[in-house]
Amino acid sequence: MAKLKAVATDNDRFPISVEAEILEAMGVAVARAVCKTEADIVDVCRDADIILNVAAQMQRPVIEKLEKCRVIIRYGVGLDNVDVPACTDHAIIVAHVPDFCWDEVADTAMSHILAITRRIVKTTNDIKSGVWDRNAVKPIHKYRGSRLGLVSFGNIARAVAKRAKAFGFEVVAYDPYLTDSVFRANDVEAVDFEELLTTSDVISAHSPLTDETRGMFGEAEFKKMKNTAYFINTGRGPVVQNAALYKALKEGWIAGAGLDVMEVEPAPKDEPLLTVDNITLTPHYASYTEEAYYELQLKVGKQAAQVLRGEWPTYFANPEVKEKYLARGFEMK
Repeated sequence: MAKLKAVATDNDRFPISVEAEILEAMGVAVARAVCKTEADIVDVCRDADIILNVAAQMQRPVIEKLEKCRVIIRYGVGLDNVDVPACTDHAIIVAHVPDFCWDEVADTAMSHILAITRRIVKTTNDIKSGVWDRNAVKPIHKYRGSRLGLVSFGNIARAVAKRAKAFGFEVVAYDPYLTDSVFRANDVEAVDFEELLTTSDVISAHSPLTDETRGMFGEAEFKKMKNTAYFINTGRGPVVQNAALYKALKEGWIAGAGLDVMEVEPAPKDEPLLTVDNITLTPHYASYTEEAYYELQLKVGKQAAQVLRGEWPTYFANPEVKEKYLARGFEMK
């Protein structure tokens, strides 16, 4: 019987460790790859039984060429780079880790809120250049009584709400897919998108990337915000139109922004947003702590092991695939 094969498609970005140990202990050969193109993925994954994926684009043209794949497991919450319907069509299980990095991303969002509104980066740069001038950061406003508007109200946004309330923020949220009971349970007022844009002192975006949310923050949206308001994004970069945000910052439609994610990553050297001083930037690192990454890798490895043992994965993204998967001859408990 041929040895089972697992492929990690993004080993440069996320070197595997504990998950490899789990699989190797089960007799699985683990290949560490760096897949930047469709051809790269097909070349190394064509005969893979298990694919461990971070950022490689697992789209239908790739999936159609996978000859043995049982399961694709994505590190993290989002599945926007995995064509889940195509996987289902080809009887491939999809799993992910939806409870990953809630605290980390919430902490990063609050870090950006605090840093940009208190002008921490500006004062640091001023002092380093020999300028000691507290008047240069005026005006700064207090948090107590200010309104924080959360766009999407999933687990991370709810964690941000708890943190923001400790600083005295009044918190509102827009999420058309949730019932009023969810907002009530978290003591957060549900508002429509228009009200959130026009009344919030800080807006923090936590939307997943979908056809509906791609580019949802453009010129029209930024013009509706207060000119004293700040925009924060620790969700997905492409929900924001960079050119519109640059214009909003440069022309004073809004007071500032804090971004952990960008429309294109890494940001090109000629990205206009890199030239403005009323912005804080981090390199899409919001999910990171040593503890969070270890837990993530462990959960990925355990789910791969579950499938090999004939068990459905804990975080099953396409349970509708069950009948097709069983038709391939695999026995599941």
